[in-house]
Amino acid sequence: MSAGTVSAPGRVDAGDVDLALLERGEGPLVVCLHGFPDSAWSMVGLLETLADAGYRAVAPAMRGYAPSDRPPGRTTTLLDLARDAIAVADELGEEELMIVGHDWGAATAYAAANLAPHRVHRIVAAAVPHPAAILRSPSLGQLWRSRYMLQFQVPDLPERLIARTDLRWIDDLARRWSPTWDPTEDELATLRRGLEGPGRLAAALGYYRGLPRSFVDREVRRVALGRVPVPTLVVNGEDDACVAPGLYAGMDDLFPGGLTRASIPGAGHFVHLEAPDAFAEHVLAHLTAG
Repeated sequence: MSAGTVSAPGRVDAGDVDLALLERGEGPLVVCLHGFPDSAWSMVGLLETLADAGYRAVAPAMRGYAPSDRPPGRTTTLLDLARDAIAVADELGEEELMIVGHDWGAATAYAAANLAPHRVHRIVAAAVPHPAAILRSPSLGQLWRSRYMLQFQVPDLPERLIARTDLRWIDDLARRWSPTWDPTEDELATLRRGLEGPGRLAAALGYYRGLPRSFVDREVRRVALGRVPVPTLVVNGEDDACVAPGLYAGMDDLFPGGLTRASIPGAGHFVHLEAPDAFAEHVLAHLTAG
């Protein structure tokens, strides 16, 4: 593979789905995971930076997002997503990996570290604190910010309503979650890109519809809510209107492998796109820390 350009999407077998994969560079493996609403293409700039720094950087389209396969069921759990991250390493012939995740990618990074701590060397989680921290420090303000999660539990209706806007609802969501960001049309198109096509939005909302299993399924609960045993960097934008900054306080006990915190001023929820240079600097500092 040429080191000069990001490849066209390849494919890896994750068991019940094939995942499309962007890849660049050679060296230790770093798996970069996007969130909602987003696509693997939002990670291209980070892939380039990581490749230049001597890493093999890959960004899968998360299951259900274009152009990966849609999962067979209507719901997806964090255990499914954690297994996908490990499957990427398996398919690439890598025993060890590091993970950088944003939003659902961040939650997946926590879960993958709990699923395979002997393989996940360290992680970076952006824009989402440890799920257990969210559960133990609820507030009316955060419940209001997270009301979309409850709305997404309704079968079929949310995707029909969002589809009526040709996914422009996502543009409004991005501006609400990142109120100081003035995204270009290309940046907004990147956020919509993974959700374009039949069944894509339903598959993405299936992540939210799988959340109740985090409380009732023992194995899902273990990886989703367990203490993270690997060195972790958690990054947030100071202007994030989706996740209250206070939720990041007092999380140290949830990270027996070590926790580093970074908060980027002038950025909101899509911190990896709003402040790509500062974000990449924090990522590289953490990946090379030991």
